[in-house]
Amino acid sequence: MRDIVLTIIIGALLVITLRFPFVGAYLWAWLSLMNPHKMTYGFAFNQPFAQVAAIVTMVALLYARERRPLPLNSMVIAQISLLVWMSITSLFAMAPSDAVLERWIFVLKIQVMLMATWMLITDPKKLRGLIWVVTLSVGYFGIKGGVFTLLTGGSSRVWGPPGGMIEENNALAVALVMIMPMMYHLRETERNSWIRHGLMGAMVLCAFSILGSQSRGALLASLSMAFFLGLKGKHPVRTSVLLAMFAMLAIAFMPDTWSNRMETLRTYEQDGSAMSRIWSWHTHWNAAVDRPLVGVGFDAANAAVFGKYAPLDGAYAVFQGRVWVAHSIYFQMLGEHGFVGLGLFLMLGLLTWRSAARLARVAGRDPELSLWVPTLMRMTQVSLIGFAVGGAFLSLANHDLPYYIVGFVIATDGIVRRGTKSTASKAVSPTPMRPGGLESR
Repeated sequence: MRDIVLTIIIGALLVITLRFPFVGAYLWAWLSLMNPHKMTYGFAFNQPFAQVAAIVTMVALLYARERRPLPLNSMVIAQISLLVWMSITSLFAMAPSDAVLERWIFVLKIQVMLMATWMLITDPKKLRGLIWVVTLSVGYFGIKGGVFTLLTGGSSRVWGPPGGMIEENNALAVALVMIMPMMYHLRETERNSWIRHGLMGAMVLCAFSILGSQSRGALLASLSMAFFLGLKGKHPVRTSVLLAMFAMLAIAFMPDTWSNRMETLRTYEQDGSAMSRIWSWHTHWNAAVDRPLVGVGFDAANAAVFGKYAPLDGAYAVFQGRVWVAHSIYFQMLGEHGFVGLGLFLMLGLLTWRSAARLARVAGRDPELSLWVPTLMRMTQVSLIGFAVGGAFLSLANHDLPYYIVGFVIATDGIVRRGTKSTASKAVSPTPMRPGGLESR
C-alpha cells in the first residue's frame, strides 16, 4: 500500500512539473535527500524515481517561461570550475574506470540538477518553498530520531535513511547540524504561531537526535553551530544563554555509554576507529603529495591507492590490507582531486560566506528584503560552519545538502540583483507628463 501511495504522489508531481517546472526542483530535492522510496517494502523500493524526476524537470525547463539564465556570479563560477576540474582528474584516476565513471556521473547529475534549480527558483516565494522541502526532507529523520532518543534514554544510536548518503549515524548527525539553522530561519520569518512552535519543537528533537547518533564529530559540529547560531541570531545574548542551558541539560540526559564514547575525543590514540581515520588521512595526503595537481581521482578507497600510499609502519601496521574512505571532506578532495581541487572546494565555501555577508548587509537597507534575506544569509553561514567542522570527519564533499546551502545564497543573490535593477530602472525612468507639459503629481 505504501508503494502505491508514494508512486501516485510522485506521478502527480511529475504531471504538475510539466506545467510548473519549479515543482520538479522541489521533487528532485525531496527524492535525493529523503529517499522516500527506500522506506517502502515492495516494487517502489528500487524504482529510479529521482532519475525520472530529473528528466521531466529538464524537459520542462526547456519550455519554462519563468526560468532565468544561470547566474554567473563568483559562487557559480567556482562551482562550475570545481566540476570541470573533477572531470579532468577522472581521466587520471587510479581506480577502475567503470567505478570512476559511475561516480563521475553521480556527481554530474547532482551538479546539473542543482544548476537547473537555480534557474527555476526565481522569486522569494519559490525559494522559501525550496527551503521548506530541503529542511523537512532531512529534518524528518531528526524529528523521528529525537523521539527515539527520548524514548530509549539515548541508549541506542540514531541512523539515517536507508540507501542514502546520510544513512550512517555520523552523516545524518552532521546533516541535521546543517539543517537546524534553516529551521531557525523559517521560524523567525514565519507568521503562524503554531508553525513557529512546531519548528521550535523540531529543533529540540533534532538536537536530541544529534546526541543520539553518538557521533563525536557531530558533537563538535553541533557545539560550533550553536555558538554561531547564538552569535548571528536576532537576539545573540538571549539565544546563546538558552542554547548553553539546553546543551547542558541535554548532555546530562544522555547515559554513561554516550559519555564514555565522547571521552574518546581525548584518548583517540586508544580508539581504533579514530586511528583508522588518521591513517586514511595520511594515505590521502601521501597521494596528493605524489600527485599534487590531479590526485588519484574519484573512488580513492581502493586497493591500488592504499597499496601505494598507505603508511604501514608503527601503529598503522594493524591496518595492513585494509581500505577506508577519506573520512574528511578536506582529505577527500585533496586525495581525489589534488591541491587544485581542494583549493576550488575551499574557495567555493569562502565565496559563499562572503556573498552571504554582503547580501545580509545590502538587503538590510531594503524594507522588503530585510524581512527575510539577512536572517537567511546569516543562517547559511551557520550551516557552513557546521559542515566545515562536522565534515572534517566525514566523506560528504559530494553530498547534495551543502550545495543546497550554497545554492540558497546563489538564488538570493539573483533575486536581490533583479530587485536592485528593477528599482534602479524605475528611478531613472522619465516622469510621465500631463498634457500641456505639466508633470503629473
